[in-house]
Amino acid sequence: MTLKLGVPSKGRLMDKTFDWFAERGVTLRKAGRAREYAGAVDGIDGVELVLLSAGEIPRELAAGRIQLGVTGSDLVRERLANWDSRLRELAQLGFGGADLIIAVPQAWIDVDTLDDLDAVAAAFRAAHGHRLRIATKYHRLVRDFLRHHGVADYQLVDSQGATEGTIRNETAEAIADITSTGETLRANGLKILSDGLIHSSQATLFRGRRRGWTDAQRSTLKALEARLGL
Repeated sequence: MTLKLGVPSKGRLMDKTFDWFAERGVTLRKAGRAREYAGAVDGIDGVELVLLSAGEIPRELAAGRIQLGVTGSDLVRERLANWDSRLRELAQLGFGGADLIIAVPQAWIDVDTLDDLDAVAAAFRAAHGHRLRIATKYHRLVRDFLRHHGVADYQLVDSQGATEGTIRNETAEAIADITSTGETLRANGLKILSDGLIHSSQATLFRGRRRGWTDAQRSTLKALEARLGL
């Protein structure tokens, strides 16, 4: 059996992943027409390229349908409970970096820390009769982070669009979102809490921990790790 490697199917993440492997003597490329999601691998035997969306790769790794995958470390932690018992990091690839953070309106001049946010959340509920809303796409990561830091009296509301705009649209009072430079946050009148960094994400090569690997797959993995310098 071949060793299946899942890689994001389009965009900058795909291009950067292809570049990272090529720099180490392994060529990944799309096979066929540009819109097809078949791939090919040159430079090592026994590895099959599977092109998927970045969000699908954690699930496919955990299910054992692919053995290796490149995706954002934030997506693995968000999509998979107890992710580190199901996957193992092989390498951080040094691109695709972004921080998952908690941000509040700049007008909240007395709110700079999570303790401040907890106090504001309690006061907000007393004043308004419902919990302070935090808009996010990352429910698991945000909930675990706030629980760990003792923040209560909030509710998470799902955001599948431009999360930074939810406060201006009055559908949330705070947000938890990915940012690279913070420029979009500032443009929308938001500031990051001084201790509000939830996770620093980057593209990462993962392997699945599921049993059932064949001897051929294990041998191919050793050869690939040697080629990649892992």
